[in-house]
Amino acid sequence: MHPDIHLALYHARAAELRAETEPRSTPRPDIRTRLGWTLIEVGLKLAARPGPVPAH
Repeated sequence: MHPDIHLALYHARAAELRAETEPRSTPRPDIRTRLGWTLIEVGLKLAARPGPVPAH
């Protein structure tokens, strides 16, 4: 291959990597944060639900 082709591929890949690392304008919530809040919500719903009355 001609050396210019390698250089062109290098520059194209470098541009792709730079584009991937640029900060986004609106940050996405972390998956762990969303999962944590979902678990809290489910726990609160379970705690608020009345349980079965034990028979005496």
